[in-house]
Amino acid sequence: MLGGDRVLALTFGDWTLVAELMGKHSNLILIGPSGLVVAAAKWVGRSKSKRPIQPNQRYERPPVMRSNADVSEFRLPPPSISPRHEVANASKWASGFSATIGPYPFSPTPLPLDWKPTSSMSQALEDYFDVEVLRRELEAKRAWLLSQVERVLLAREVAEASLVEAQESGGKAPTWQRWGELLLAYGAGIPEGAATATVWDYDGSELTLKLDPERSAKDNALRYFEKAKKAKGRLGFVSEQLDRIRQDADRLRGVLAKIETSRSMDELVSLEEDVRKNRWLHEQPVSKGGVAERPYEGHKIREVLGPSNYKILYGETAEANDYLTLRVAKSNDYWLHVRGHTSAHVIVQTQNQPDRVSREVLLAAAKIAVQHSNQKHAGYVPVDYTLKKYVRKPKGTPKGTAHYVNEKTLHVEG
Repeated sequence: MLGGDRVLALTFGDWTLVAELMGKHSNLILIGPSGLVVAAAKWVGRSKSKRPIQPNQRYERPPVMRSNADVSEFRLPPPSISPRHEVANASKWASGFSATIGPYPFSPTPLPLDWKPTSSMSQALEDYFDVEVLRRELEAKRAWLLSQVERVLLAREVAEASLVEAQESGGKAPTWQRWGELLLAYGAGIPEGAATATVWDYDGSELTLKLDPERSAKDNALRYFEKAKKAKGRLGFVSEQLDRIRQDADRLRGVLAKIETSRSMDELVSLEEDVRKNRWLHEQPVSKGGVAERPYEGHKIREVLGPSNYKILYGETAEANDYLTLRVAKSNDYWLHVRGHTSAHVIVQTQNQPDRVSREVLLAAAKIAVQHSNQKHAGYVPVDYTLKKYVRKPKGTPKGTAHYVNEKTLHVEG
């Protein structure tokens, strides 16, 4: 062992086999009687190293990290062979391995609790790496699953925060309604161009309201009525969505705990199946050049978690609606649109199993279509739904235009 380091020279008469055990630079080199390189596991050119390994070239020893003498006798384990452990019995080799410290040609002291003796050092190496390879596969699978589920949980937490904000806004609907009524009652005494108005609340307390100076008192009152109406209209849908998001987040936290405490590959594979079944896996689309693509190529398409964990997509612009309908939706996905009016295109992803989609899921998607339409403040709004394969965009029609057949209709309260 050259310099007591990572270079082993085995001599066979006039021939020498050198094993350079240096990570990715490891090599096996056969040197003939003349000291010239005869063969090598990897040829190394002059452009890649200051110490090239080429046929018929004289072998040059690599620099070693230590300055110890060469080790040529292996009859007994040297007392200083391991900086971490002392030799328990220097009279004989006693090979074995531990999953924590690795394979050893002798029994170290203190002896690890998981130490397993073997018949030879070769067997110790083989047994150790059988265990180590499985451990690394297990940890790689665990890390991948954790990253997938943590990503979904983070998305749910962000959505929950947004919905809580919307819910709090919806809870202000009675307040805004009252402010609009007070502005109408005291409007005659409010001067034009005023930025604020001081009125008396129903309980007799003084109240100062902010106004848009460019609007009349009546228009400011109507603005408060409109805000109250929108907030009240969103409140029911927001509450339903918030309940689903919170339930899903709790389930995700439970799965995370199981992944972290799992001890076998079978457990992780079972958990992966559950993750896939719940559509929590996210495989980033990759372009031909190997670069991750932007989701939906940058189009304004939003995702909503529907009942039974169905993913519902909708477009926020005419261009996004076209892209969603023509490029994203699959043939057997459900497609929804407010009948006879402008609305978002809404897609329920069915995983090619539309018959399994419940009416509850379709109603949730229909509510999204109404909320993103010019009928969101109407009474009962008809929403048509059909499979995407029955939807087409006639050539030359404006963006967001779609013609469809074989539709059915749901009636949703605006």
